[in-house]
Amino acid sequence: MKKLGIVITDGVGFRNFVMSNFIIEASQQFDKIVIYSGLPASCYRDVENSKIEIKELTVFNEGKVTWAFRKWKELAHLQKYKIFYGMNDNLVSGYPKNNSIRSIFIKIIYFFTKYINSDSSILFAEKMQFLSFSKNNVTKEYLELLKKDTPSHLFFTHQRPPYLAPFLYSAIQLKIPAGTFIFSWDNLASKGRMLGNFDYFLVWSQLMKEELLYFYPNVKNENVKIVGTPQFEPYVLSKYESTSESFFAKFGLDNAKKIICYSCADASIGQNDPLVIKAIAEGIRNNEIKHQVQLLVRTSPAEDDSRFRSIRDEFPGIIWNVPKWILTRENHSENWSQRIPSQEDISDLRSILENSDLSINMCSTMSLDFMLFDKPVINAVFGNLENGLYNDQRFLNYDHYKKVVDSNAVMIAKNTKVLIDQINTTLNNPSERMKYRKAMIDLQVGKELVGTSKRIIKVLSEL
Repeated sequence: MKKLGIVITDGVGFRNFVMSNFIIEASQQFDKIVIYSGLPASCYRDVENSKIEIKELTVFNEGKVTWAFRKWKELAHLQKYKIFYGMNDNLVSGYPKNNSIRSIFIKIIYFFTKYINSDSSILFAEKMQFLSFSKNNVTKEYLELLKKDTPSHLFFTHQRPPYLAPFLYSAIQLKIPAGTFIFSWDNLASKGRMLGNFDYFLVWSQLMKEELLYFYPNVKNENVKIVGTPQFEPYVLSKYESTSESFFAKFGLDNAKKIICYSCADASIGQNDPLVIKAIAEGIRNNEIKHQVQLLVRTSPAEDDSRFRSIRDEFPGIIWNVPKWILTRENHSENWSQRIPSQEDISDLRSILENSDLSINMCSTMSLDFMLFDKPVINAVFGNLENGLYNDQRFLNYDHYKKVVDSNAVMIAKNTKVLIDQINTTLNNPSERMKYRKAMIDLQVGKELVGTSKRIIKVLSEL
């Protein structure tokens, strides 16, 4: 019997693999599917299929020894590849600012890994990390769970969450083949080490495959499969379609005006969001933007809109889309991970992408979303080390985003005047960068959106 175990860790994984066609396609190719979930089982009430079983995983909390070895592994990986701007930026931003006992210990690991960061040392740290939790009660529970279920193989929908390391360890101990999907386009060239060694990898594109083989030289070429990403599949699924008329009516938009959509980051890296929103709103109010336009702001799904309260009061003409993501569990160590999207929100986002005339954001993945609909994109980055604003211009140097900047697929605005000029230029000629946008989508996404889930399931069933 072909039994697929699917490990879903958070709300984004839920969006990618439950709200796409993935589960539907999986149920046609496998005799049994077990979803091992980091979200409450109640999230899956709409998944109605006799082949599918939901099992909520007990949350693993790291002990101090496990944390120490994981920190060693992750910092050594960053040190080894610190010639990449994103890796080095994470090293710099993660360096402790005080001298607590924990901070001093981290500083020692920083010093140690600066000189010792070979692949063998990283793998040794990982071996010790896994050994440290091998007798943990949660690990034992995972082992018993997988012994009982005996999946043909396990598919992790995210390669990084450290709290899943005992689950991967259990699969390794039981000789259950385990694979993973590389979660996002920025993960390999700017984030820390994966949670462990997998048997096979599913990636977005040829570019991502090359990155994976570079950063993880022990991975074999034949164990990496290019499948695209289910993240964007809802944009071609009929259940998320809506009409332009219903979209304009729902948000109170004027169909005689063009739509500028500003997509916010979360508060940790989107500190300049209010400044950019205000710059656009004042440009509209003062007739500096020469077209008849309206501003639609979509906030981050990871938070509510409370930090924008004053700007909402100052500019009542702004239209707001606060993503309808539901918090499924309180008092979790990573509350953002427990938010899942509603079907309404995915439909709203698709409508925004279809009907907007211009996207403005701060080096966000939303740039790709809009490019998929051939919409022009401006990246507004107002902050640097000299002007006292949050330094968001540094993200232009991250390896994944530098490719976007260098491709001419987007325009870059570093101050208000440039932003307003670029808005006018782009609305005058929205197709100017069309060929560059298409080339960027071909580079980053790799495969057609139609049939993404079927493609992934075909690879998994053959494995």
